[in-house]
Amino acid sequence: MADKVYISTEYITLGQFLKLSSVIDTGGMAKPFLAEVPIMVNGEKENRRGRKLYPDDLVVIEGYGSYQVAVR
Repeated sequence: MADKVYISTEYITLGQFLKLSSVIDTGGMAKPFLAEVPIMVNGEKENRRGRKLYPDDLVVIEGYGSYQVAVR
């Protein structure tokens, strides 16, 4: 089962999402992290830190787990 990550806005970027979900510590770590770690968004490979994530999107990060974007 996917962990829920709650947002209070219409969407969140993948880079912000990684920080909010505590996968990375700072926003500056997003680009190198995305270059090294495979990430799937709704079943499609993704490596753009600016990718917009909306409620109910499923993010699977290899070695870290599954996360679902949810509205607070």
